[in-house]
Parts: sequence; C-alpha cells; structure tokens
Amino acid sequence: MSSQLIDKFKQLDAYAKTLEDFRIKTATGAAVTIVGAIVMVLLFLSELHTYMSPNISEELFVDTSRGHKLRINIDIIVPTISCNYLVLDAMDSSGEQHLQIDHSIHKIRLDLNGNPIAEPKKEEIATAKTVMEKKNDTGIATITCGSCYGASFNDSHCCNTCDDVKEAYRIRRWALPDLETIEQCKDDESLERVKQALKEGCQIYGHMEVNRVGGSFHIAPGKSFTINHVHVHDVQPFSSSVFNTTHIIKHLSFGNDIKNANANTAPLDGVTGLAKEGATMFQYYIKIVPTVYSKLDETTTFTNQFSVTRHQKGVSISNGESGMPGIFFSYELSPLMVKYTEKERSIGHFATNICAIVGGVFTVAGIVDTLLYHSIYTFGNKIVLGKAG
Repeated sequence: MSSQLIDKFKQLDAYAKTLEDFRIKTATGAAVTIVGAIVMVLLFLSELHTYMSPNISEELFVDTSRGHKLRINIDIIVPTISCNYLVLDAMDSSGEQHLQIDHSIHKIRLDLNGNPIAEPKKEEIATAKTVMEKKNDTGIATITCGSCYGASFNDSHCCNTCDDVKEAYRIRRWALPDLETIEQCKDDESLERVKQALKEGCQIYGHMEVNRVGGSFHIAPGKSFTINHVHVHDVQPFSSSVFNTTHIIKHLSFGNDIKNANANTAPLDGVTGLAKEGATMFQYYIKIVPTVYSKLDETTTFTNQFSVTRHQKGVSISNGESGMPGIFFSYELSPLMVKYTEKERSIGHFATNICAIVGGVFTVAGIVDTLLYHSIYTFGNKIVLGKAG
C-alpha cells in the first residue's frame, strides 16, 4: 500500500529525468552553458548592486520652510584682472546690500599663466578710515590737513590719504589725475595696485550666506559704492574697455552638494566665459529649486538645484550698450520644493528578480542550444548523404 502511494506521489514530479545512456553532450551545448553561466553571474552582481543601493523616491510640494539662510559657494578664476581690482558684491530683493564681501571669501593672486604667486588671502572689511599722521621730533602725533587738489568743498575739507583724494574726486564726478602726481598716493599701495591691475589674475573662492530671497551678486573690477541709490564701480584711472572679464567657473552651488541623488546642484561647474571684445558683461540668470535630501539614517540635508540661462554683451560706448564689465549672477527661488528620500529595497523583490534571471537565462540558453544542435545535426546528415551542395 505504501509503495503504491509513493508511486502515485512520484507522478507529481514535474522534472522527470531521462537515463544517462540517452543523453548526448555536445561542444555547442558546453559553450552555451558557459556563456549562460557568465551572463547569470553578471546579471546577479548587477541586481545585487541595485539591491544594496537605496531606492530614492522623489516628491514635489510647496515650499513652506522659513528662516533658512541661502549659502552660496563660489570658485571663479578671472585670468587677467588682479585681486586688488576685483570686488565681489551681493544684494537681495529685500533691499539689503553686502558691498565688498570678503569676510568669507578668499583671493589667490595668479600670474597670467594661471599659477599661484601668493598664499590665499582673506581680506578684512575696514571699519573706519585711517588718518595720515606724522610725528614730530618730540614723538607727539600731529594731524595734517592734506590738499584735495581742487576737489574740496570748503577750506576745512582735508584729504589726508589717497582714498580721501579719490573720494573727493568721486563726489565731484571728476576724472582722477595721474596718481603719481598726488602726494598722498606716492607712498600708498594704490600705485602698485594700478601697475599690477592688468598683469595678474585672480581666483576668488569661498562661501557667503544671504537672505533666502531672490537677489544677485557679481564680480567686477573697481571699488564699489552707492551714489543716490545707484550701485557703481570706480575703475579709474582705467577705462572700462581695458578690462578683460574672461572667466572660468570652477564651482558654483547653493547649499550643500548631494551626490547620491540625481540632483542638478552644480550645472555651471567647468564653464568658461570668453570675452571676445573689451568691456564685456556676462549675465547668468539662475532659477533655484529648494531641495531636501533625507537619508536612511534619518539625517536631512537642505540644498538647492538650479537651472541657468547665459547671456553676454559688449558694453563699450561705441555700440551704445549700457552696463559695466563683470560677471553678474541673478537668482530667484522657486515656490516649489523637491524632496528626495532614501528607502530600503524589498528582499522579496530582490529574490523575485534573481529567480527571473536564473530561469530566463536557463530557458533562453536551452532554446539556443536546441536550435544549434538541430541545425548542426541536419547539416551533418546532408553532408553524409552528399546533399550539402
């Protein structure tokens, strides 16, 4: 009775075996087996790598976050303008201006071949004007009243430093005379800065934090100041057309970089702006999309993706275009936010894919082996019978 049950149970075998004596092993079958095994291993490793990496889901919703500062990371090279003549300014739509930002920005002097010629320098913002003092023989400091060379508004207006003379001429809107003819500038660093202005390059890098609203920042030659709510740059004693604003953007991003997601956080990296004529104004219009990246360990990174539109134009007097030479970035924030979330992949999904790989490759290999065997067998019979021709 038990043997009959066992025999009936054997009838459920879906993998019936044939006798070894009736099996034929061929060279083509061995080749197909090896190729199939290699394909299985490669697909298994690929599936294992996919399973080990987290699954990243993407969501889009309205940005309701408040209070975050916008961090701007920059690394820009201007090959033909010295660091002393380049200024980085930023302003936002709320009306707040940040003139001559250098408290978190470093500058490296470069030669015209792009090689550093000095250590990175972090310049401090001056809090008050220095007054030229001379000591008499007794060691008591006496303040002298220097000439403004005709630019003073009254007899009591003194120009004790080179910057005072420049300021007086700037207020008068007069052209600045040769600095070598100004007594206050002879022992000043201004002469040396003027001589090196077009004989060196500069790399500006670092970061700055601004209000999380739309705004702009730019790198341009000349000291920046505001007259009647108008932002201008003083490039004297040079003409604007002598400044070549060709530049290389090594890095530009807003917030932290996220490398695990398909986020476009730095699309301008490696971009070169080539000035084909003097006094060229480069403009970059940036659309920022706030982005949140949530990792498996529940840590959250706030960053920003952005797209950019580039434009450049000559601003020389001859072509009638308004503007000034420099690299200008205008940005605005999108009201929408993208959230990337890392999630663990399902072990059941991984097992299903492995079974599909093994079964699929085994089936396809069997079909290929059958076709090759019958083709070779048929062709061999024709040769034996003399019908191959």
